[in-house]
Amino acid sequence: MKNPLHYIQEYPHRTKQILGITNGQFQDLLNIAEKHHHRLQAEIEHNKVRVNQKGGGRKPKLEISEEVCLCLFYLRQMPTFEILGLHFGISKTEANDTFHYWLEIFRKNLPASLLEQVETNDGDYALALELLKEFQLIVDSMEQPHCRPSSNQEQQEYFSGKKKQHTFKNQFITLPY
Repeated sequence: MKNPLHYIQEYPHRTKQILGITNGQFQDLLNIAEKHHHRLQAEIEHNKVRVNQKGGGRKPKLEISEEVCLCLFYLRQMPTFEILGLHFGISKTEANDTFHYWLEIFRKNLPASLLEQVETNDGDYALALELLKEFQLIVDSMEQPHCRPSSNQEQQEYFSGKKKQHTFKNQFITLPY
């Protein structure tokens, strides 16, 4: 399979279809994420007690740009980590670890949605809902398969009668372009 980042580099006009953002936005996000990554790695290195010499150990299989692309590709397409690993030439465990690492960096550097920002304060939450009533919103939902939980209560919570399996229920609300 072709790595999505290589495809984007070959056809930059298709970046929005694959990652959900334009190529320019991807490059800006990549620059911000790289700076934060290097700062985070320097902090980890400063606090580390070394036994082995610096530079030892297994080298990463993916470049930073590929790791950022992996995270955005997952958020846009929602494949399983097995498929995500196949696309990027890594294991499903490494794909999972990479996704969660970069997701934390994105959460720290990107603004939260309006509802996430105001959900702690009831007055602001009501005001935000009132503001959103003036707009037309697009609402969509999906179910993503989830391994069967061990407790009965969790099984009832995650079971989907429609899909006949245990799933995560996701709902997306967005403003039209």
